[in-house]
Amino acid sequence: MIIDCAAYVDGTRLDVDPTPTSLSRWAAPMSPVGGSVLTEPAEGFVWLGLRVPNEDEVDGACTALQLEDVSALEVLTPHARPVLTVSGDTLQLVLRTARYDDQKESVDLGEMTLLVGPRSIISIRHGQASELTKVRAALERDPEHLGLGPMTVLAAVVTRVIDDYGLAIDGFETDAIEVEREVFSDSREQPVKRLYRLKREVRRMLVAIDALQDPLTRLLRGFGARLPAAVVADLNEASDQLDRAVTRAHSLSGLLDAALTASQTQITVQQNDDMRKISAWVAMAAVPTMLAGVYGMNFDTMPELGWKLGYPLVLGIMAVVVTLLHRSFKRSGWL
Repeated sequence: MIIDCAAYVDGTRLDVDPTPTSLSRWAAPMSPVGGSVLTEPAEGFVWLGLRVPNEDEVDGACTALQLEDVSALEVLTPHARPVLTVSGDTLQLVLRTARYDDQKESVDLGEMTLLVGPRSIISIRHGQASELTKVRAALERDPEHLGLGPMTVLAAVVTRVIDDYGLAIDGFETDAIEVEREVFSDSREQPVKRLYRLKREVRRMLVAIDALQDPLTRLLRGFGARLPAAVVADLNEASDQLDRAVTRAHSLSGLLDAALTASQTQITVQQNDDMRKISAWVAMAAVPTMLAGVYGMNFDTMPELGWKLGYPLVLGIMAVVVTLLHRSFKRSGWL
């Protein structure tokens, strides 16, 4: 599905019909030897936004915009981690996007693929990928910055995706603090399952976002000297934000580990407390059981067998002993 398609000349938007014929008019000619998407000046470029496209749509757009060595099947194949590849004049960056579902307490991971040519960029969203409508509108309000070329769009999209990482971590932190309170509450119920679920979801997100550090580092190290200073600054800021997001995710994972350990300790303490109570009640029940068992035997010479006050006396002894045991267990904290 085509979300938006526009050309930008000196940062000014020109609506473009997203047909192969119309798109091909904006395609750059084959670069000379040594030319690159990162070095050619951008007199104008096309930004085509797609969401969950089919193979024919991707193949047709890449052909019209002369994006070399792009396999539509490979682009549409889900990626477990972010990937950066450069082939000829075409740069391909795959990002993993994240959105936190507070109701399910889980992270929805999507995918964003950016195909960048000398005078074009295609953004392809899959799953719960970050929406780019606001990104496009913000860039269009700054024609001077947008006029630097398609790499400006790439930097802005990367920044938006990483910003969404922070929002997802915010959601995780809110629930982590809530579940930590449950661990140390007076309730006997411990949120072990919830802790394990949150821990698993944080690990899923951490694997997806931590792997983006390498592609960003490679992009800045390999091509930073040939990019406009403003684009480099945007990518550096995005890299710093990613570092902070990864650090927060690691801290959150550690917090959940600590909460899980504390929860298991609380369960152990509760079990020990229950065992003390059970032992105390068993000890108190043993006294009348023992005396009743003795006097229940069919002997003719039982003590006080012929005395009328014999049974009341035995019952009184039982009550006194059990009362003393109960007071002793109370003082020791077993009851």
